[in-house]
Amino acid sequence: MTRETQYKCRFCTICNGEKCLGEMPGMGGVENNSNFILNYREWEKYEPAEDAVSTATMRFAPVTGAEENIGYPSEGDFYREIIRYCKKNGLEVSIGDGVPDSKLQYGIEALQENGMKGSVFLKPYENGKLFERIEWSSSVAESVGVDIDSYNIVTMRNKANLEKKTAAQLKEIKAHLKTPFIIKGIFTEEDLELVKEVKPDIVVISNHGGRISTRSGSTLDFLIRNRETIRNNVMEIWIDGGIRRKKHLQIAQANGASSVLIGRPVISSFLQQKTFSLQ
Repeated sequence: MTRETQYKCRFCTICNGEKCLGEMPGMGGVENNSNFILNYREWEKYEPAEDAVSTATMRFAPVTGAEENIGYPSEGDFYREIIRYCKKNGLEVSIGDGVPDSKLQYGIEALQENGMKGSVFLKPYENGKLFERIEWSSSVAESVGVDIDSYNIVTMRNKANLEKKTAAQLKEIKAHLKTPFIIKGIFTEEDLELVKEVKPDIVVISNHGGRISTRSGSTLDFLIRNRETIRNNVMEIWIDGGIRRKKHLQIAQANGASSVLIGRPVISSFLQQKTFSLQ
């Protein structure tokens, strides 16, 4: 089987969402990749200051469903190998969960095998189930987040019985944790209200790489329009979606983000056995 037929990524020189339109399962996004494309284009509208130097952390985004979405032969092998790759390339790491439970367990095992800790992002299950997963991941979690935007993936919501989290439920999770608490998937006015009430340690501005359609727009545009409100209610802002160049890190930091999450470009470099770098 050739690389092109084995993997669903097209290995585009610039990963901008224009060649994998609507390919889900796959590396594309919903609604003809509209927000995937907007994410990338928004970063390209800006130029950093001439003397800009970025100290924003690059972090591998929480990616699950390697068999379905990437065409990787084995979910467990993917986690072990991608986390080893991240360690070699100096990237911070995130892991996610899904159905079945083995998806989270593979990520935990891969972090343990590599002597690493990372951010653990969990789907918005009912809180008792979340507390169980928090316990599973306690040995490797440097921070724990609830991936609230995954509720908007209808197939996942129905398959895993996900909840639309209230502020009270999120506060209960925050109080339960011994690590920093993250709300991931901030992208609507309703999400901002949750942030103001819950005051998590960290938020991740995300539309799941354009794979969720709650509204039309880019993550950078959302950050620019709402950064003061967010800054006043959290300790750190992280962002993902369309980050492809070094200048994007500088733009992110200039707008208040201390960390960026990168998914597709890391996966593409890994699959092609290339050293990861931004242009």
